[in-house]
Amino acid sequence: MDNVSVIAVASIITAGLTTGIGCMIPALSEGKAVSTALSSLAQQPDAAPSITRTLFVGLAMIESTAIYCFVVSMILIFANPFWTHIIAK
Repeated sequence: MDNVSVIAVASIITAGLTTGIGCMIPALSEGKAVSTALSSLAQQPDAAPSITRTLFVGLAMIESTAIYCFVVSMILIFANPFWTHIIAK
C-alpha cells in the first residue's frame, strides 16, 4: 500500500473509533447523571430548582464531549490535515 492509502485507512478507522467511543461514554454518563438527579429529587423535593439547573448544566458539559468527538471524526474524514502533507511529498 502506498502512503495515501495508509493515511486513508488510518483516518477512517480513527474516525470510527472516535465516533463510537465518543458517543457511548457520554451516553452512559448522561444516564448516570439523570439517575442520580432523579434519586436526589425523590429525597429532597424542595431542592428541585437547584438540582434541575445543575443537572442541565452538567448534561450540556457531558454532551459537548460527544460533539467534540463528532467534530474530530468529521475533520478526519472530510478535512484531513494529513492529506496535504502526504500529497505535497
